[in-house]
Amino acid sequence: MASGGHVLIIEDEPVIALELEALLAELGFSSFDVADTPEDALACARAQRPDLITADYRILHGTGVAAVEMIARAVGESPVVYVTGNAGQFDPGRHAVVDKPISPRALAAACAKACLPH
Repeated sequence: MASGGHVLIIEDEPVIALELEALLAELGFSSFDVADTPEDALACARAQRPDLITADYRILHGTGVAAVEMIARAVGESPVVYVTGNAGQFDPGRHAVVDKPISPRALAAACAKACLPH
């Protein structure tokens, strides 16, 4: 799917971040940054603009939504998949969302949805 793209994983649970990295590597993504706060996410995006962002809803010192908004203002929009236990916070018609625990099939479908032109 991705042919070597870069992913910014915004997640404050290290085990979940590692799981996401492994699953996304299987989908063809080749490089990753992991951030657990909105500020760290912004710094990572400024250092290397992501081809895809995965974001948890609740993270340290804020939300993945706030991190994504900060990144969009600073470096431009990137496709986003929200990987969260709080899926009810999102409009499934507007957002690509994957419930935790993560299903590889659901993650692949959400990545495909997020990467479609809007």
